[in-house]
Amino acid sequence: MEKIVLFNGVNLDGWKGRTEDGKPGWRVENGILTVEPHTRSIYTEYEFGDAHLHVEFLTPRIPGRTGQNRSNSGVYVHGCYEIQVLESYGVEEPLDNECGGIYSQYAPLTIASNPPEEWQVYDIIVRAPRFNQYDEVSENGRMTVIMNGQVIHNNIELPRACPGGISNKRVRKGPLLLQDHGDEVSFRNIWVMPLE
Repeated sequence: MEKIVLFNGVNLDGWKGRTEDGKPGWRVENGILTVEPHTRSIYTEYEFGDAHLHVEFLTPRIPGRTGQNRSNSGVYVHGCYEIQVLESYGVEEPLDNECGGIYSQYAPLTIASNPPEEWQVYDIIVRAPRFNQYDEVSENGRMTVIMNGQVIHNNIELPRACPGGISNKRVRKGPLLLQDHGDEVSFRNIWVMPLE
């Protein structure tokens, strides 16, 4: 299979914003895509099912912030399963709302975060849910997540969508959504390789 580049490093061609006009409001500079706070989340026009997704991200250092205010964002696979992005370096207890957590569902196996202002990598292998003839989910989707070279989710089952995505329904195919949570998190080298 051939990988498909989702962010070309030059502009936001192939992306939409969750705004009234549908235009993405994030900024692109020197091959890096950065949240422009309070311009809403953005998502790809391209949709995928079973796939290997690669995303690199950088959380800024924001002194004095705690909890969910530490450089918050998210990577939504299929537009509905959120892998949390947060400045979690040094956190001892893995939780579903720390970096690498499947928000509201699964804590990561370990905190694999690099320090803030260092690039980090998610490699995500997703198997989309299967549907029967009545358009009902007959088999839950599954996901493996490797963060900075460490397995943080191993073939976990995805019984429901996470809050805050494009839809609360699971889908055969969906986009990649990057979340605007009000912090200037940056992204680069975003691609997907279909596995169907």
